Formats: sequence, C-alpha cells, structure tokens
Amino acid sequence: MPVLFLGHGSPMNAIEENIFVQTWREIEQTITRPKAILCISAHWESKGSMLTSSAHPATIHDFGGFPKALYDIHYPANGNPELALSIQSMLSKTNVEMDDARGFDHGCWSVISRMYPNADIPLIQLSLDYRQKPQFHYDLGKELAALREQGVLIVGSGNMVHNLAMIAWDKLSASAYSYDWAVEANNLMKSYILSGDHHKLIEYQSQGEAFDLAIPTPEHFIPLLYILALKNDSDDISFFNDITVGGSLSMTSVRIG
Repeated sequence: MPVLFLGHGSPMNAIEENIFVQTWREIEQTITRPKAILCISAHWESKGSMLTSSAHPATIHDFGGFPKALYDIHYPANGNPELALSIQSMLSKTNVEMDDARGFDHGCWSVISRMYPNADIPLIQLSLDYRQKPQFHYDLGKELAALREQGVLIVGSGNMVHNLAMIAWDKLSASAYSYDWAVEANNLMKSYILSGDHHKLIEYQSQGEAFDLAIPTPEHFIPLLYILALKNDSDDISFFNDITVGGSLSMTSVRIG
C-alpha cells in the first residue's frame, strides 16, 4: 500500500466541494481498496501513545463556531480491535495503550469521509505522545512498515505549514495567497522530502525563521514524520493539493508509493 500525508485544513472540507476534496477523491481512485485504515491525526495528542480499540468509535466534533451541517456529520466506520492489538504488539519503542472510549477526531474523519464516504473500511487512530521529541515519532513510524504489506492504508493528517495566529482571514478566498516565509518553508520541506533528507525535517526547530513561523507548535507537522519514516528505496514520491490558504496554512500533501 502507499502511504499518505494529507493537509487537512479547515473542518469545512468535510462538507464543502473544492479542489482539495476533489483531489482526495482522485487519489482514492488510484489506491487498491485497503483492508483497514490507520490514521495519525494532529488532533489527538495524549500522554503516551494510544490506539483506538472500540469496535464502533464515535465521531468527535472537536471544534467550535461552525455551521450546524458540520456537527450533523457522523462517520460510522467500524473500528478494528484485532488490528489495534496487532499494532500494539509490533510497536516495541514504547508501551502503547488501548483507548476504547476514544472516537474519530475531525483531523481523521474530515478527510477519510471524503475518500471513503461509505464508511465501509475499518478505521483506527494512533495518537501523538506530546511528551516525545520528533525523532521518537519518526522511529515509531518505522515500526509500522509491516502494515503496508498487510493491506492497511496509513494516513497522516495535519498541515506542513500551520500558523493560525498569522492567517489572513480576509484572504481565504484569494487564489494561492501566501506569505514569503510560508513559501520558503513549504518549498524547503518539499526539497528535503524529495532528497530523502529526513534529518532536517526531524530537526525542524534548527532550520531557521521560516520553519519557526511555519511550525509554531508541532502537532500538525509531526504526522508527516510518521509517513516519511515509512518510505522505502523503491517508493515514488508525489505532491498534491500544493496550495496555501490564508497566507499561512499549506494544504500540501504527500503520496509515497
């Protein structure tokens, strides 16, 4: 199976029709139907690494101030407790705990629901341990490699450039409006991904002012490290939805394999 990093952007992508949603659908058409999906979302941070283990996870509306239509969405995909246990056993870097109360956050269902609207593929989530450094997350991602051979689609959901404090709300509809630092950071990230220079991305806090502005907090960037860790020597790399929204939010997404 390929692996994907999806720039998820606004929760409104769950109900709007736009170029991002269209491209997610197109990508889905090129992927063999997965047996299950594992999502690593920016919106589940926890003390320790955790996996959803419920057979029927709820849909979490973890946002505020949006239209009622967004809160009315429920993505009824089944969980997969057996797969969660299998993943737990393969992750030796840390003691992964099961969470049978956790549902799907919007970083997960807002994108997965547009790719697989029938909700007929089992879905589980792996949390981000907020105590850990980027190298930990990259190394943990490597331990997921066997899932690719088992027909599991691994999806990281976040944003490579994500600075909501600096977003130009009056420019949200402006075509590809972007701050210079956001362009610089996004281009550098893509060049490091293409060259396989993952170390610079793991050490993103040492890459200068553009990276500091692009990644003021780590949670939207860290899912990318899980996906990069899964690349093997024979994989192709491609980018899609390579557009910046509001100056400081890149929707740039990555397919590996």
